[in-house]
Amino acid sequence: MIRTVKIEGFKSIPSMMLDLGRVNCFIGANGVGKSNILEAIGVLGAAAKGRIDDESLEYRGVRPGLPRLYKASFANERTPPHIMVSASDDVNATYRVSLLNPLEKPEPAWSYKTEYLSDGETELVSVGVRSEKKLTPTAGFAALRMVDIPEGNSAHRLMDCLQNFAIYSPNTLTLRALVADKQTRFPVGLAGGRLAEAFGELRKLVLDKDDDLLDSVFELVEWVADIDTGPPGSLMSPSVPRTKEIIRFTDRYMNKSRNTLSGYDASEGVLYILFSAILCLTPHSPRFFAIDNLDQALNPRLVTRLVNNLATWLVRTDNERQLLFTAHNPAVLDGLDLSDDNVRLFAVDRNSEGHTQITRIQLSEKLLALNKDYPLSRLWLMGNLGAVPNV
Repeated sequence: MIRTVKIEGFKSIPSMMLDLGRVNCFIGANGVGKSNILEAIGVLGAAAKGRIDDESLEYRGVRPGLPRLYKASFANERTPPHIMVSASDDVNATYRVSLLNPLEKPEPAWSYKTEYLSDGETELVSVGVRSEKKLTPTAGFAALRMVDIPEGNSAHRLMDCLQNFAIYSPNTLTLRALVADKQTRFPVGLAGGRLAEAFGELRKLVLDKDDDLLDSVFELVEWVADIDTGPPGSLMSPSVPRTKEIIRFTDRYMNKSRNTLSGYDASEGVLYILFSAILCLTPHSPRFFAIDNLDQALNPRLVTRLVNNLATWLVRTDNERQLLFTAHNPAVLDGLDLSDDNVRLFAVDRNSEGHTQITRIQLSEKLLALNKDYPLSRLWLMGNLGAVPNV
């Protein structure tokens, strides 16, 4: 798994070191830089793939923007010459890159200033590789070296994780298949496109072979007796856009002759639940991914139960799968088992200079004492965890 990420000079982050677990929750006020942390990793993923431009960034869920908006720029401070991002895994395989792009006359693709790749024992790409004039500055050299590195090598696994990293931001219209997903991916698009097909694959590959796992998904939606997929048939109005496959929900309380709903008619909350389950459980999902605003559209008790399931879901098909997510609903915290070192909570704030800073919240003796009387959600609202807006 990826254990450390270091970011320098990116947006509101002058310098930051992240120590990651399997489930990583980021909380904080609006605008403090939670999404910036995810996007810095997205930039690193594009660099690992060998090219950084608007297309490669959007493919990973990074918002496109001008170089002057990507590079940290604080009042009374010198603008750093480059953006640097690195990641290391649990055997110390490391990929590090520093990137350049002119602020006033940007190029279509960013340039690599330095690039470094190691498997923890051997340097495979050395710092300063861009000094070799024969290399194209906008092409990543480490991505080219991948063909020479065995798949079992730790550096190969690290690069594969980074190259497939994506930030998912589902929205209701896309989940309902009413609008197309601008970034389609397999098994599911960044905004929730292809949800029906992906859930059908999940049932066939995983859920139908494990009753306990199937129940762990279904029990999150109390009114559902069954969920399957199939052609629209007569379930949808002719005026509604149709796809070849739709999700079909069987309502346990309705008359059996009219108890089947489509994803268009069902509560939006169940669609967000299925979206998270697909990413955590499907074998074809990325091993390293993020969900921005995991808690949107979900009832507080429901989001607590969902978050409680995440760590178990992630290891069912891949023991090295990792999730990063941002949240604003305090109930998210009550689903986190912070006694498990692989479940980590980070409070994100901006200091008096506007710098994004991060603090890992751990169960100290003081916090454990408070937690006997108040759940973590209440402690966050009371200001005991930080990461609250100064309003």
